[in-house]
Amino acid sequence: MKKLNYPFSQEQMKELKVGDMVLLTGKLFTGRDAVHKRLHDGIKPPVDLKNQIIYHCGPVILQDPKTKEYRVTAAGPTTSIREEPYQADVMKDYGIVGVIGKGGMGAKTLAGCKAYGCVYFHAIGGAAQVLAEKIDKVNAVHWLDLGSPEAIWELSVTDFPVVVTMDAHGHSLHAEVEASSNEALKKLL
Repeated sequence: MKKLNYPFSQEQMKELKVGDMVLLTGKLFTGRDAVHKRLHDGIKPPVDLKNQIIYHCGPVILQDPKTKEYRVTAAGPTTSIREEPYQADVMKDYGIVGVIGKGGMGAKTLAGCKAYGCVYFHAIGGAAQVLAEKIDKVNAVHWLDLGSPEAIWELSVTDFPVVVTMDAHGHSLHAEVEASSNEALKKLL
């Protein structure tokens, strides 16, 4: 098990390999479809995303009516392939070094990971409440006009568990599994 602590860097990401289990501690930013579309369209985000990690997540968040503080009650990953048209360009244009999601991404994102020193981390789907327990605090929310699930939530996390499934060296566990599955299918047919 590897541990990465904020601030994150491209050098840290280049040391990771497919299959590495990692615990992330520090800052993460959520970003789903609407955020990626805005970023891809060149709309400058209200936060500096250089050397940051974007989490494909629409967290369930409650706000205390008295203190106005936010609390995350569920924070599972959303399916990442929807961001495939945008992700490599977002890596390049904003200097992000990590992406967290589920289900993997395609060839364009894999090429972006290699070109821009970024990795794709897989988070466990179906564990939204367990992952929320790893979130210590909501630091801020941006672009709330997109709606709560689509906004950029700035989160502080401790030992947030992920697995590297696409690395900065051009390796993809998703592509390997697909290739071996296709081979097995050919033998069956």
